[in-house]
Amino acid sequence: MRSGAKTAVIGGVFIVFAGGVGYGAYSLYGGQAGGDGATTRSAEVRTGPLSAAEIDKAAKDFLTGWADGTDAADVAQLTNDATAAEPAISGYRDQAHVTKAVITPGTAAGAKVPFTVKATVAFKGQSKPWSYSSELTVVRGRTTGRPLVDWAPSVIHPKLTDSTLLVTGEASTPPIKAVDRDGTELTKEKYPSLGAVLDQLRTKYGEEAGGSAGIELMLRAGGENGSGTTADAKAPADQSLLTLSKGKPGELTTTLDASVQAAAEQSVKKYSEASVVALQPSTGEILAVANNRKDGWNAAMLGQQAPGSTMKIMTAALLLEKGLVAADKPAECPKNAIYQGRKFQNLDEFSIPNGTFAQSFARSCNTAFIKLIDDTKDDGALAKEAQEVFGIGLNWQTGIPSFDGSVPAGTGSEAAAQYIGQGTVQMNVLNMASVTATAKNGAFKQPVIVPSDLDDRKMATAARSLSPGTADQLRSMMRLTATSGTGAKAMAGLGGDKGAKTGSAEVDGQTTSNSWFTGYENDLAAAAVVQAGGHGGDAAGPVVASVLSAG
Repeated sequence: MRSGAKTAVIGGVFIVFAGGVGYGAYSLYGGQAGGDGATTRSAEVRTGPLSAAEIDKAAKDFLTGWADGTDAADVAQLTNDATAAEPAISGYRDQAHVTKAVITPGTAAGAKVPFTVKATVAFKGQSKPWSYSSELTVVRGRTTGRPLVDWAPSVIHPKLTDSTLLVTGEASTPPIKAVDRDGTELTKEKYPSLGAVLDQLRTKYGEEAGGSAGIELMLRAGGENGSGTTADAKAPADQSLLTLSKGKPGELTTTLDASVQAAAEQSVKKYSEASVVALQPSTGEILAVANNRKDGWNAAMLGQQAPGSTMKIMTAALLLEKGLVAADKPAECPKNAIYQGRKFQNLDEFSIPNGTFAQSFARSCNTAFIKLIDDTKDDGALAKEAQEVFGIGLNWQTGIPSFDGSVPAGTGSEAAAQYIGQGTVQMNVLNMASVTATAKNGAFKQPVIVPSDLDDRKMATAARSLSPGTADQLRSMMRLTATSGTGAKAMAGLGGDKGAKTGSAEVDGQTTSNSWFTGYENDLAAAAVVQAGGHGGDAAGPVVASVLSAG
C-alpha cells in the first residue's frame, strides 16, 4: 500500500485506512453481483494473478461497507460466498451490537490484508471498547474474474466459526470463580490453556455456584451462524470476549492443583499441538489439563486418536491375566512377525534374543505382543479387558465433556494392530493417564475435574480390578521401562516409585509419528501426546516428566 493515511466518517462510524487507499464507489465494479455470480451487465472476465491495486480496492470496499453499516446483503456481494457472509455481517450489528468501529488495514502480504478493529459494543445502557486483529484474503472470482474477499467467518473475528455466533446480551450462565483444591483461583490469564475448561465449567455449573449473570459479548456455540452449518460435538462452550457488566461470580471448587497445572502449561508450550493430563491414581481426581493448540480445543479430554505402544499397558495386563506371559519369563521378540498376511516389525527391526517379557515391554517390542494373539482364543479379549478392568468406554462423567476411549472388538490383522495401539483404537491423554493410574492403583477410579457430589452425577465403575499378581508384574515392567527402557531418559530426574510406557503412533499422510508417553511417580500419573513429535520419549516424555516433577 502507498504511504499516507485517510480517515472517513460514514454514517457515524469511523473507518481509518492506512496507506492512502482510494475511495471509489462500489458501482465501479460494474454493477451488483451475487457473490461470484454474473454481473448485471456484460464485462470481460479478467484472469491471472491479482494486481496490488485490485487487492487494495477489494479490501477497502469490503471493510468500508462492513464498518459503515451498509446493507449486509450488498457487503456480502463483495465476497465469494454471499449466502454465508450476509448473516454474519448483519449479526455483527444486530446481535453483537457493535455501534461503531475504527478499522485500520496493515501492509498487504500478497493477497492477505491484515487489519485491526477498535470498536464500541453497547447494550441496554452499558458500553465498552473492544479491539482485536484479523485478516482477509482477496481472490479472483472463478466465473466473474472480479477481486473478491475470500469468505470465512474468521474475517469478522478470528475466533468466529461456522458453528458459532457473536452475541451481546445477558450471559446464559453466571460467571464463576474457579479455584483449585486448595482455594487458589484459576483464571484464563494465568493458565491460558484452561480457557476451554473454565468455559465448560461455567456453562454447566454457573447456576449451582450461586452467581448472577452480567452483560457480555459472547462467542456462542450450539446455534447457526447463518452459514447453514450447525455446531457439532466439538464446539466449545460459550466464550466471553468482553464483559460490559460483570455480574456476580459464584465460587466453584475443582480437583485441579495450581502448581501441577502451572507445570503442565509450561511443558506443552515447548511443542506445537501438544496435550497433557495429570491425575491422582488413588482417587481419579484430575490435577492438570493443558493443551497447546491454535484452535483452543480441549484435545486432552476430547481427542480421539491411536495411542501407539502406550496401549501395551492394557495388552500386557490381558496377557498376564490369561497366564500367557510372566514378567520374568522368556518371551520371543523377533525383528518382525506376520499375522494373517500383514507384516509387523519393531522399530529399526530390532530383536531381543533370549529376552524376558519384561524386557520386551521395556523396549516396546511389537512382535512379542502380536505373536500371542491367537493364544487368547478370543478376538474381543482386548476390548473386554479395556472395558472391564480399565473402564474404557463406560460413559465417564468427569464434570465437563470428555471422550472415554474406544477399543472395539477386532478380528484378523486389525486385532494385531490394536494390540500395539494402532488401527481402530481411539484414545486421548486423559484416557491414557487413567490407564496408567489404574495400573499404579490396581483398580479403576473414574477421572473427575469437579467432585461428584456437586451434582450427584453417577460415576462409571469397572467390573473388576487387576489381580494383585498382575498389578505387581505390570508395575514392575513399567518401572523397568522408566529406569532402563525406552522411558529412562525422560524419567531420569524423578525418584520415588515410578513407572512409564512410551508410544509412537503412525498416522496416514503424516511423515513423522505422533509422540506418546505416560508415566507415574508415587500417587501422580500423567500422559502426553505431541503431534508429529516422533519417538515417545523424545517429545511427550519430557512433558510428562515436567508435570510429574511438580507433584
